Amino acid sequence: MCGLLLVNKPSGITSFGAVSRLKKLTGEKRIGHTGTLDPMASGVLPVLIGRATKLCDYLICADKSYTATVKLGVSTDTLDITGNIFESKTVTVTNEEIDRVLSRFSGETEQVPPMFSAIKKDGVRLYKLARGGKNVELPPRKITVFSIERLSGIDKSSEFKISCTVSKGTYIRALCRDIGAALGVPATLSALCRTKTAGFCIDECVSLDDLNEENVKDYILPADKAVTNMREVKVTRPQAVRFSNGGELDFERLPRIGFSPDETVKVYFEDEFLGLAAADTDAGRLIFKCLINDVKGE
Repeated sequence: MCGLLLVNKPSGITSFGAVSRLKKLTGEKRIGHTGTLDPMASGVLPVLIGRATKLCDYLICADKSYTATVKLGVSTDTLDITGNIFESKTVTVTNEEIDRVLSRFSGETEQVPPMFSAIKKDGVRLYKLARGGKNVELPPRKITVFSIERLSGIDKSSEFKISCTVSKGTYIRALCRDIGAALGVPATLSALCRTKTAGFCIDECVSLDDLNEENVKDYILPADKAVTNMREVKVTRPQAVRFSNGGELDFERLPRIGFSPDETVKVYFEDEFLGLAAADTDAGRLIFKCLINDVKGE
């Protein structure tokens, strides 16, 4: 079994837990996900199966889109509703005020990451330090908010929904905290759904709860769907055999597509996806990177 499975992860389960469930359904031990989601979050979780796990490092580190629910008047140690509340305040904020504040977050800005995160400080994950009661002063990081808008009006629970598209490394929990600060009230994240990542949208995904041993194979896509952003190179059978054995391929004997320095391309024999190679423009060769399907010599 080999390929890409686009899963809509439910809330209440870790990404690791989702992978463990898929291992039982497929009987395949080699399964890896890309782009971890917090347990409380739902949404797009691309999963690679079998030999396709070799492609994990090559998926687009692209912008991500979310819908989130912001709860005003409360702040927690984790910056989401699962944490311990340490501040609460009465909220008298209007939708118009929210819209004005949201507009300030559009574009390039800086964000201080949450203490409860997987970022390392002196080799130790921050969430481990936080659980031990330690607080570390973190420098802000540059992020980009490509779009942000309010999806619903603030309700009686002082909650409202937003949608946003952000750069890699942006924490939506921290974005909620900062939105609250700009409104003059504490704030936390109360619900989160990732609607797009690595070029895949939520409407392309199957719910994890809908998968079983009988139907899971029906949802597994070909491995090359994970790297649709890369260009293709067609090779002859002798070249395919050479590539399958880890060999290099000379530009002069390949279709002339004008390789860029260090460009990674998909290698095909006829309609079969063999794997990935990187262009060494100085040497004039494609260098073997990973093998998904091999071609045996005659």
